[in-house]
Amino acid sequence: MDRDCSRIKSTTLTLFGCSLLACTVAQAAEVTYERILNPEPGNWLTHHHDFSAQRYSTLDAINKTNIKNLKLAFAVPLGGKSVGESLQATPLVEDGFMYMVDSWGVVYKIDVRSGTAGKIVWKMDPKLDRQDRNRGVALWGNLVISVTGYAGHVIATDKETGQVVWDKNITDQDDLELTAAPLAIKDLVLIGGSGGDRGVRNWVAALDPKTGDMVWKTYSIPAPGEPGSETWKDKVNAWQTGGGAFYGTGAYDPATNLTYWGSGNPVPAYDSSFRPGDNLFTNSAIAFNAGNGKITWWHQYTPNDNRDYDETGSHILIDTKINGEDRKIVSHAGRNGFTYSFDRLNGQFLKATQPSRM
Repeated sequence: MDRDCSRIKSTTLTLFGCSLLACTVAQAAEVTYERILNPEPGNWLTHHHDFSAQRYSTLDAINKTNIKNLKLAFAVPLGGKSVGESLQATPLVEDGFMYMVDSWGVVYKIDVRSGTAGKIVWKMDPKLDRQDRNRGVALWGNLVISVTGYAGHVIATDKETGQVVWDKNITDQDDLELTAAPLAIKDLVLIGGSGGDRGVRNWVAALDPKTGDMVWKTYSIPAPGEPGSETWKDKVNAWQTGGGAFYGTGAYDPATNLTYWGSGNPVPAYDSSFRPGDNLFTNSAIAFNAGNGKITWWHQYTPNDNRDYDETGSHILIDTKINGEDRKIVSHAGRNGFTYSFDRLNGQFLKATQPSRM
């Protein structure tokens, strides 16, 4: 269930100043595929920092010996349109400029190069009439690409001027939301549809980042006759409102052009008798071919879920050895209490382990 479990009551963005932000640049370079492919220590150019979703930084300015000395360097107030606002986005940072979005879909470019203050350079306001969750933006070329929650728009803003370059409404269902941070890859930007608990049929879509035009869209709930449709055995067309939200941003393997996303629970969440069967492809790890959107492999963690076990959390790509053999795996900590490992090329199940008890 895509619920706001970690609402931040304050809409003040807390920024820790460190030496990497002290650089000065006249104008940032374009954010290319090659730059994201080779993470830069002083920048955070994509939602997970890298395509593998490991979120690992090699910076060592903050370490075990000095972490106790951390204190607030400065704060930048964002939002302020109403009570109950929240910040759920992962900020992106490029050469001393931060890109952040609030719950109204307002995108901010903030100059944090001094390390002692944050100055808002520009903000792009889509002028929504109500707020929604928003988990971040993507950088592609000279664009900042953002989503608008319930409004269903994807917007590309010029990174230097703050002017809207294109604005596309990509939803075909009234209650569908766009809350996951977009994932920009080589020549596409990937968008996850969410709001599954509202009774919608969710999807992952790919847009042309130059124009916003749709390239492909693949649903997590198969239509009658499609692979997996036999797992929706009801007589009331529950597949049409079946859920399977994507509100967590996926990972990407450039070597295979596969992108890995976790899908949410089936709907209705707690009445599984309404939707007998396994309810594919909800609560699943799904590997999509990023070129055409076809599902290459999948694993369903909890068939016919009636406990709200979303599996939208990170699916992390790791190159490792298993039994002395080099393996390329995808790992995921499931809500059912197991941590899973799969071969990320073909989906072969490798193992599932539970954390040891104290």
